[in-house]
Amino acid sequence: MMDAVGSEFVQIGEVTAPSGVLVLGMAGWIDYWSVIGEPLSRRAAAAIDSGGGYLRQFECEAVAVATSSDRPLPVSATVATSLFDGAPTIATLQMDLGRPWTTADQTTVLLGDLPVDHCGMLLGDGAGLDSWSGIGSASIDALADVTFWGALAQEAHGEFGGRDLAALGRPGVFGLLDLPVPEARQLADRLAAWEADSRGRGVKVSIDEHTHHHLVRRAGWAHPLQAATIETAGCQVMGIGWSPGDHAMRHGGERAFGQVYPVTLVPAEDGGTLLRWTIPQQ
Repeated sequence: MMDAVGSEFVQIGEVTAPSGVLVLGMAGWIDYWSVIGEPLSRRAAAAIDSGGGYLRQFECEAVAVATSSDRPLPVSATVATSLFDGAPTIATLQMDLGRPWTTADQTTVLLGDLPVDHCGMLLGDGAGLDSWSGIGSASIDALADVTFWGALAQEAHGEFGGRDLAALGRPGVFGLLDLPVPEARQLADRLAAWEADSRGRGVKVSIDEHTHHHLVRRAGWAHPLQAATIETAGCQVMGIGWSPGDHAMRHGGERAFGQVYPVTLVPAEDGGTLLRWTIPQQ
């Protein structure tokens, strides 16, 4: 578990890229590439053929690079404290691509820039991400989670049961996880209609079907950087969330307001190649 703030890189997980093509992209739009044109894997492979680089169409943005296909690829980060809400936040995201630096020139290569998506970021195999189920998709396993919170959450917990999710990184939130979708919908309706007192007060309720998007965010609830990996299409994909306060104050408006940050290839000291996304404190 990462608990340090400073300039040292700390490993936060590993991903795999069996196709040899790695993508860093915006989680909120990752499943839209095939809706508006060719699948992400084809676009990423074409970018690799020309040396790797930046992909964009409408709101969809990503960077694609070639990587080793036969080993886990470590992901690390330097961490800063947000000046706005005190939460830990990524200052630099870095990945060892598992391949050598191929030129004598040690100059950093700029691939493009990316905004911080308020829905989070994804790092994973281009082909694997073609099967990613995003926001609003149907459950991949016919299950869903119901969570509730608010001033009367403890009373609702006594009435409806569920788990205190504080140990999973959600203080003040209770939930019933991994329910069949019809049962989860019925429970969410009951919670929404529930009134605990004569003033008609109840709780806030959320129902989240088991999309890849939800499951990777759930896996990262307890991580300081909301970072976690899950498997999709035989690939380990990393999702990274963002503190809502930090995003609103530092990254709100994203590309439209110029809040974009460089993605580069950097030569490693051991002769390898690193992918690096640098997000300076402001």
